[in-house]
Amino acid sequence: MNKFVEKYGRILLPLLTPFDENEAVAYDKYAELIEYLIRNDLCDSLIVTGTTGEASLLTFGERVKLFETAVKTSAGRKPVIAGTGCASTKETVALTNEAVKLGIETCLVVCPFYNKPTQEGLYRHYKKLAESTKANIMLYNIPIFVGVNLEAETVHRLAAIPNIIGVKDEAGINPTQVTDFFLAAKDVDPDFAIYNGDDVMLLPTIVQGAMGLVSGGAHIFGHEIRAIFDAFAKGDNEKAKELFVPIYRFCKSTGQNGRILPNSILRPAVEAVTGVRIGPARGPLAPATDEEMEVTLGILKEIGKL
Repeated sequence: MNKFVEKYGRILLPLLTPFDENEAVAYDKYAELIEYLIRNDLCDSLIVTGTTGEASLLTFGERVKLFETAVKTSAGRKPVIAGTGCASTKETVALTNEAVKLGIETCLVVCPFYNKPTQEGLYRHYKKLAESTKANIMLYNIPIFVGVNLEAETVHRLAAIPNIIGVKDEAGINPTQVTDFFLAAKDVDPDFAIYNGDDVMLLPTIVQGAMGLVSGGAHIFGHEIRAIFDAFAKGDNEKAKELFVPIYRFCKSTGQNGRILPNSILRPAVEAVTGVRIGPARGPLAPATDEEMEVTLGILKEIGKL
């Protein structure tokens, strides 16, 4: 088995960040959500301040306190991965080293957003980070948000750096790139981990070589996702498809009305299923409408989650 998969598992769950009515981070609810997820075994590892956690809308200090809360609450029961990507290399290094101080060994690092660096700029960014920290680094490619795609040739170069150990790809943007990344890294580092980061691409990317899934949907569908991996491993593709369709329908519904980030609809849906008060997304994300929630909650009721 791949070394990363052996340690962190196949289902990496990017935690939602609860807010109160004033949009302050609700750390007590964060701990409550973590307890719910661990108690119900809905994932293999927890990711703190990823895209689902609205990292770009959090301050540096809030992110560090969320790292601390996750480490303390999980208490070794599930591995914690820190999302430490920032717009600048300097801040990314600083945040990653804060995670290391808390005992977090692996960080998921999104490509720098807003400034659209070249491939050489991306290479230098990750190389500088790797040289400046003891953390293991998982690259995170999500061009729909950052505005630039991490190309396979750049991943090939980065895979040669010892503490760059894998990549998460937003496969819905470029469905075949998982295979490109696999081919780019396999001869450089046979243990290089490749994860899909899009729930609706779960089945296609397993076939392409994705070793696991970074799944916001696992807040609700962790057991089904695990069963899909198991069914595929056994060659039971019909069972895998049967389990996948409800997840697909739910995840597609969280993108209603052109929403790119699903949080506004995902948050109240997770709240309805878990009973944990998560609150609405931070501005500028507009809250879900009654019409949108009627669709999404209707799907959850139809498939027996409510």
